[in-house]
Amino acid sequence: MSRTHYFLICLSILITSCNGQSSPTLKLYNKDFKWTITIPEDFEKVESEQWKKMQNKGAEAIEKTYNKEIVNEATVLFVFKSGATNYLEANYQPFDEKKDGSYVENWKAVNEVLYHTFQSQMPNAKVDTTTTIEKIDNLDFQKFIMKVAYPNNMILNILMYSRLIKQKEFTVNIMYVDPKKGEQLLAAWKASKFDE
Repeated sequence: MSRTHYFLICLSILITSCNGQSSPTLKLYNKDFKWTITIPEDFEKVESEQWKKMQNKGAEAIEKTYNKEIVNEATVLFVFKSGATNYLEANYQPFDEKKDGSYVENWKAVNEVLYHTFQSQMPNAKVDTTTTIEKIDNLDFQKFIMKVAYPNNMILNILMYSRLIKQKEFTVNIMYVDPKKGEQLLAAWKASKFDE
């Protein structure tokens, strides 16, 4: 279960919140992936130490569900948030299909782990999932959507986009409770560009 990083954070979003510094619209470029994205206004950067605490809570929930230790090989590129439950995170981790097996099969297995962990740890919540492929700047991304409806009528939306780029699994995670914040994050992601 070394590919579990990108959903570790999903489990901890409602458990804790982070402090960050507010930022206006911010244009970011990552040279490794030749990727440009503009972070919406009113989203603040989450510092790495605070993000690690959230990841650890998510890892504990998965370990409790599966009784296995989680190995996190991901490198976080950035995390931004608005409020306590609206996040944008990008990361990557090594993935070699010759050593690690089929990328698509691994992707499906990770989605199953996430689904079953939420069901196990939050039995009173209703969890719905969808898997599809979506083009972002003419690149095919695996897309996993999970809606978690809590008894108090709060709905957590989790969207995970991932693809292999030069033996690295590149992932963008969008998590939100506020639909307007979710629209902002999705618009920013869908407008992002990958240089050739």
